Amino acid sequence: MAADGRATEIVVIGGGTAGVRLAQRLAANAGEPAPGPATAVTLLGEEPHAPYNRVLLGEVLAGRYGPDVISLPPAPGTVRRGVRAVRIDRAQRLVRCDDGTVVPYDRLVLATGSNPVLPALRGLRRSEQGGLPAGVHSFRTMDDCLALSAAVRPGTRAVVIGGGLLGVSAARALAERGAQVVLAQQGEYLMERQLDRTGSLLLRRHLESWGVEVHTECRVRGLVLDQAGEGDPGSDPGPGPGRPAAVELADGFRLDAELTVLACGVRPRTGLARDAGLDVRRGIVVDDELRTSDPYIHAIGDCAEHADRLYGLAGAAIEQADALARSLTAGRAEDRAARYTGTRALTRLTLAALGGPTPQEPPTERPSGPLDLAAFGETTPLPGDDVVQLTDATRGAYRKAVVRGDRLVGGVLLGDLTTIGALARTWEDDEPLPPTTPLLHLLTPDGGF
Repeated sequence: MAADGRATEIVVIGGGTAGVRLAQRLAANAGEPAPGPATAVTLLGEEPHAPYNRVLLGEVLAGRYGPDVISLPPAPGTVRRGVRAVRIDRAQRLVRCDDGTVVPYDRLVLATGSNPVLPALRGLRRSEQGGLPAGVHSFRTMDDCLALSAAVRPGTRAVVIGGGLLGVSAARALAERGAQVVLAQQGEYLMERQLDRTGSLLLRRHLESWGVEVHTECRVRGLVLDQAGEGDPGSDPGPGPGRPAAVELADGFRLDAELTVLACGVRPRTGLARDAGLDVRRGIVVDDELRTSDPYIHAIGDCAEHADRLYGLAGAAIEQADALARSLTAGRAEDRAARYTGTRALTRLTLAALGGPTPQEPPTERPSGPLDLAAFGETTPLPGDDVVQLTDATRGAYRKAVVRGDRLVGGVLLGDLTTIGALARTWEDDEPLPPTTPLLHLLTPDGGF
């Protein structure tokens, strides 16, 4: 409750997973188990679309889901779409928006998310309208997804730059739409932040069996622009003067590309916080109560840096939103110290098998089902760690657990996630492992595949 007796005005900037979850938990916590301080929530979302689950954008691009299917449950309170916050007036506690409106706050929450990283590539010049050149797309928002979906056709030559989580999802989705896809990864193997070498090689095998050409340890030098002027420059995805026609690698090799997808990682959106004079390093710095250097302003989700760590995962955004909601709606003084101590982040991804073989492949060369993978903690062991691995090359299944002393510190599962629940609980609880239990049983209760 504000000092003058009115409801506390909580303004949330950001309509993604973190912002929507916070609004939902604020509403739920205010009345459970007993009514807490009255709050009025306003959520400002820059995108015009209803809030959606960004993790499932690949399914929309693949044509498996419509945009409405991945919408998040409606956020309570006042939700304004297509409104961008442009300035924070900390002295007056006001948020100024691009449409000229001004929104007062008692507490402000920054859930501004992250922007795609645009690599320094020769030929990657922004158009006069401020966007990427025709035929070049990032893959981060619903608008990105819809633009790519409109551009791809069966047989379209597409190059995805970046072999992380987003790049792998985009490559599989474009292959589902019938594109001829090349995935170019600068690192030694795919999804190197989450997987070990063995898991990555199995992932690569699945992608290649679905028709995706994978290049690792290759650096992209730039984009080769079409100079011939063939075709209608306004068509999409056809060629046109000044339009990228190929991706050039550092060794001079060129990959023909009617579509180029940039999936080179993300960077926290901190401009609004920095302009307001808040403490910003890689992200917006927050303490264990998710407060910024201004005690009336909080930050959660991809934009927040807690204990020198950026997460960039939906699980962390949800845990931060829940912790902040408990703190902001607590009715008793002792409950206001609800603290966020970090997230033990688990990455999960399902790559659905393609609908059918390409004309050049017999049906037996396609995997019969989806590929599930999960990774958590430290997947690369240190000297002295115990490692247990199970591999079934025929089924394309792989499981690995890393144990340090008497604790599970990380693991990878690919192709068969039947034990992920027990593994994740053991890792999250961080309890000593029973000394008499064979390590093999961490991966399979029956002692084998």
